[in-house]
Amino acid sequence: MKSCLVVDDSRVVRKVARKILEELNFACSEAEDGKQAMEACAAQMPDAILLDWNMPVMTGIEFLRRLRKMSGGEQPKVVFCTTENDLAHIQEALSAGANEYIMKPFDSDIIQTKFAQVGLL
Repeated sequence: MKSCLVVDDSRVVRKVARKILEELNFACSEAEDGKQAMEACAAQMPDAILLDWNMPVMTGIEFLRRLRKMSGGEQPKVVFCTTENDLAHIQEALSAGANEYIMKPFDSDIIQTKFAQVGLL
């Protein structure tokens, strides 16, 4: 079973994403900010990370840049899931190492399609 770390400061978003991902047979863990996500990745690197942009403590883009420099940090497929929909944000995310980009709000079909595109399904 593949693992996915859901990183979002909204408990509701984490809960919805977790339900969708568990239906897709992912073992899920959660973090409410980039700092918690770094700690989770240091303990055990997941196969996938569903990542919010705007969070307290450490933003998604800061987390992504640090993750990609960690030992094993190039491995997880990172899918940004955010309300930031302008081209500049999307380009910044992809250049920092994101594999895909999902707009909020999302549903099961969107997550399934993006995770399939990056080879997780």
